[in-house]
Amino acid sequence: MRRVAGFAGILLIHGVFGFAAYAAGPKIVAGPNSDPKCFAPWTDSVKLFQFTQKKGPYRIALANGFIANTWRIQMIKTAKAYASQPDVATKLKEFKVVSTGEDVAAQIAAVNNFIDSGYDAIVVNAQNPTAFKPVIKRANDAGVVLVAFDNTLDTEDAINVNVDQKGLGEYWADWLVKNIPNGGKILEVRGVSGTSVDRDRHDGIQGVLKASGKKWDTVEVIGKWDDPTAQKVTADAIAVHKHFDGVTAQGGDTGVVQAIIDAKHPFVPFGGETENGFRKFCAKYSADGLKCASGGTGPAQVAVAIKTAIAALEGNVVPQSIKLPLARVEDPNFKDGQDFYSEQSDNFFVGNAFPTCGINFTAQEIMGQSEANQ
Repeated sequence: MRRVAGFAGILLIHGVFGFAAYAAGPKIVAGPNSDPKCFAPWTDSVKLFQFTQKKGPYRIALANGFIANTWRIQMIKTAKAYASQPDVATKLKEFKVVSTGEDVAAQIAAVNNFIDSGYDAIVVNAQNPTAFKPVIKRANDAGVVLVAFDNTLDTEDAINVNVDQKGLGEYWADWLVKNIPNGGKILEVRGVSGTSVDRDRHDGIQGVLKASGKKWDTVEVIGKWDDPTAQKVTADAIAVHKHFDGVTAQGGDTGVVQAIIDAKHPFVPFGGETENGFRKFCAKYSADGLKCASGGTGPAQVAVAIKTAIAALEGNVVPQSIKLPLARVEDPNFKDGQDFYSEQSDNFFVGNAFPTCGINFTAQEIMGQSEANQ
């Protein structure tokens, strides 16, 4: 029955639908992009979003999932460091951080709780790329800006901020193809199962190996982007298979190299991430056969996600899918003080600058923060 009379009827509509008529999701607009250097669209066909402008300061939440590795810990510290910068802090009424572990349902529940609690924007490093469809709709219906980064969402209804994760896997595999002339046995140390990053990087690696025309035998282990875990599974793989002709790892690379050293396995070509400890090893053992290509993006991409959320809340036009640049260096070009830092901890990801976004952090600025929920 459509007929609704008087003030009571208006209350009924608002009570049932939560003011949905006034809290629409983003409009798709023609542009222009408010910051094309920072908010670079993946392709020319990416949609441009414009949310209804809200008056600040804003309540923004970071809904993280998995935390038990160096990258995630540094990411949370970086988020807090960015939120503490004076020009950002003035725009924030509250910045909340929650990590829920590998439980997808728990992460979704956290996002729903932030929506129900009236947060203006939520940035999320998603445990699963496909499970968030209902919560994306809830966010859009409530006028909440949802920005996924790193492990993004398989959707065009929320904002995604990421590097080309498949392209990164292709980059590592291409290094192996160039440096292992006759093909061979490859150890592939994967990340956290079920995430889009692990899936996309793996697909990139395997696609290049298969297309190379060389014969490859790949042994896959799950390192969870974590040094101790990656070190253990690498040691176990070496104990079983005895010899590998090359290695590629999505994270935990310092632990992988340490396992190779401990097992007295010969150094081989390695395509890996951007950990400071890994790059130290690459520089130190280059002459002994550890020929590395190191590529990735530092955890500072969370700062770009927060910057994007604020821009969207201010009514600025942003792409639905934003592509970030990779930080790359290859043997023999690892330089101390530029590509790695001998005086800094191994457990630090290099490449925490996005100059096109005006984002840069010192190690001290990041490491002075806590990874705890707040």
